[in-house]
Amino acid sequence: MQYRTLGRTGVQVSSLALGAMNFGTIGRTTQDEATAIVDAALEGGINVIDTADMYSDGESEEMVGKAVAGRRDDIVLATKANMPMGDERNHQGSSRRWLVTELDNSLRRLGVDHVDLYQIHRWDPRTSDEETLSALTDLQRAGKIRYFGSSTFPAYRIVQAQWAAREYHLSRYVTEQPSYSILQRGIETHVLPVTEQYGLGVLVWSPLASGWLSGAIREGREVTTSRSRIMPQRFDTAVPANRARLDAVERLAEVADEAGLTMIQLALGFVTAHPGVTSALIGPRTLDHLHSQLAAADTVLSADVLDAIDTIVAPGTDLAADEKFDTPPALLNPSLRRR
Repeated sequence: MQYRTLGRTGVQVSSLALGAMNFGTIGRTTQDEATAIVDAALEGGINVIDTADMYSDGESEEMVGKAVAGRRDDIVLATKANMPMGDERNHQGSSRRWLVTELDNSLRRLGVDHVDLYQIHRWDPRTSDEETLSALTDLQRAGKIRYFGSSTFPAYRIVQAQWAAREYHLSRYVTEQPSYSILQRGIETHVLPVTEQYGLGVLVWSPLASGWLSGAIREGREVTTSRSRIMPQRFDTAVPANRARLDAVERLAEVADEAGLTMIQLALGFVTAHPGVTSALIGPRTLDHLHSQLAAADTVLSADVLDAIDTIVAPGTDLAADEKFDTPPALLNPSLRRR
């Protein structure tokens, strides 16, 4: 396992981090299975575990808490808030009212008195940066969080939040968690240059592109992955974006074979090769998934392999642009671009 410094915090983190989204109802993972995955991940050198309040309505946090009991201090523990937690309209977002309440809920579910990294799951256009950063700074000073970060923020919002922290003399986001893979390289255009400029640690999610780069999806095979059952439209090859992904996967498989690598090694080696990326979040649903991904922990791709990838998916290109989560709201809601 390789280790890198998380932004400018001085904290050393593994180049692969364990994402716990599949713990609980979403991944149909039991507590025993989740604990076994955590055990194997820690044994494999992973020292970062990332979850969120909304993963299986808090069940993921509860499972992570039980799995890490007795070894909390050996783990960089991260969670997130902002997404809806029930039908109550104020049980979501980035207001002080909600973050103060929901952090206590997360700490209770995790069974800990603090988290190392507390992340705002999505940018909340209804809440000012000053409001959110002020609440996070107070929670940090209270000892309930050590650091805080953003997740899937557009580049211009990352910049705005850095300036707001400076203007109001508040603590700042020290990490960003964007989506990044060979098939979704859009963050190379704006987000990664900004995070590098401000010295943010970057924990990328979906490095296997929802299973497209796992090796299980190939031309002529029936797609039977867990994610394809949940979101079949994202794997329907009659859709042009999905056809483009499948064509790219076939060409990437040839590159992997010539380099003596699995598709997973190629995919994870690609994202961790970028100097702006600190760690790649893997989200195994089973122990077999975890072991296949841990096998990529020390993968270093040669310049020739990286160049070959660039010829298949150009730098800065998203093959499925409609699946981006950091699109400015005005591009999605016509009322926001009409007088």
